[in-house]
Amino acid sequence: MVDEPLTEKLVSSSKIYEGQVYNLRKDTVRLPDGRLADREVVEHPGAVAIIPIVGDKIVLIRQFRQAAGKTLHEIPAGTLRRGEEPERCAARELEEETGYVVGNLKKLFHCYLAPGYSTEVIHFYLATNLKQTGRKTDPDEFVEVLTVTEEEALRMILSNEIEDAKTICGILMLERNFFKEFK
Repeated sequence: MVDEPLTEKLVSSSKIYEGQVYNLRKDTVRLPDGRLADREVVEHPGAVAIIPIVGDKIVLIRQFRQAAGKTLHEIPAGTLRRGEEPERCAARELEEETGYVVGNLKKLFHCYLAPGYSTEVIHFYLATNLKQTGRKTDPDEFVEVLTVTEEEALRMILSNEIEDAKTICGILMLERNFFKEFK
């Protein structure tokens, strides 16, 4: 439901930066009280995040993230290519990063990752009936694959060992609504 009294009206928009994957634009908007304000927006093509289940374990990856300046524990994920359907991207990213080919893929939910400054919508999938084939990582991608139980994943979240928002969100949503299917 749209709360009309809070709507900002676009007055003008200009590109600040155009990158290979992301763009940055500056929007000028008219606020509900009539004043003007500027909004900087990262244009993002969207992404997927996959919660792979092998037996009774969750497959995670460890990857160095330059923006965070450290290695993070994450669920596999990736950016949508132009015109790519989220389901196809999820299957591709899962195999690239973990070496697992998906048997069943179920969409769990989608959400905005950082709506204060980004258009990115991330689609979350549960991947089951996985078959190990071999990783096909991108040339600039270095990842380690590990598996953890639901309890270990929750402990890692509570101890701040898992710091990645999409991973926290995906695991908690799985634990809350879907993990019962695998017990």
